[in-house]
Amino acid sequence: MFDGLKEDIQSVFHRDPAARNTFEVLTNYPGLHALLFHRFSHWLWNLGLKWLARTFSTIARWLTGIEIHPGAQIGRRFFIDHGMGVVIGETTVIGDDVTLYQGVTLGGTSWNKGKRHPTLGNGVVVGAGAKILGPFEVGEGAKIGSNSVVTKEVPAGATVVGIPGRVIVKQKSDQDTRRREMEERMGFDAYGVTDEMPDPMARAMRSLLDHMHAVDDRIENMCKALQKVNADYRNGALPPLDDTDFDCVREESGKER
Repeated sequence: MFDGLKEDIQSVFHRDPAARNTFEVLTNYPGLHALLFHRFSHWLWNLGLKWLARTFSTIARWLTGIEIHPGAQIGRRFFIDHGMGVVIGETTVIGDDVTLYQGVTLGGTSWNKGKRHPTLGNGVVVGAGAKILGPFEVGEGAKIGSNSVVTKEVPAGATVVGIPGRVIVKQKSDQDTRRREMEERMGFDAYGVTDEMPDPMARAMRSLLDHMHAVDDRIENMCKALQKVNADYRNGALPPLDDTDFDCVREESGKER
């Protein structure tokens, strides 16, 4: 019991840089309070003391603003950050090292008995306000973006954003290598965000890089054709890119980040 409590406290320090000491965590973290209440009410639920378990669950909701059904199964080192408005349904199964932020709902879409709520694998992170609805699995290490509404299975390691939730898939291709080469030549990171995020500016810069690379390829092919027609034709060197020309882009990217 005390080993489990120690793990729960350490999980707060690992995932919240605002946590300063154990006393503060024990007295001021409603996510931890709700988890401790749940451990006890879940034990009562398994003993068959359903009403008493629900009563302790209700008391925990009054005190913390977090509603966890005593029938839910929660793994080790579970962490709810801030926590207000979190709802976890009866047939929810949560793995180890899972993190939820405020306003998350792990709910169901059916009134039928049986498995109605999601299963979250180890290491899943669910952003603020996200809703995961239905009896499907969210794979290990998946990330659910804030305010997303997820109604279907999520593969391991995936990132989901939007309403309805869409899995962001990073396709590896030759274009990625070409884009990186162009970025290195220009001397800055054109994206300013991770490649997987569907940022409008990142998409625009990606399109420009693709177009510039296509133009480079076409000019190179034209020069080769001219050399074949006229052996005296010599390729002129292109003017180099000045690294200082892109300082303004770096500054704007830094502000956005």
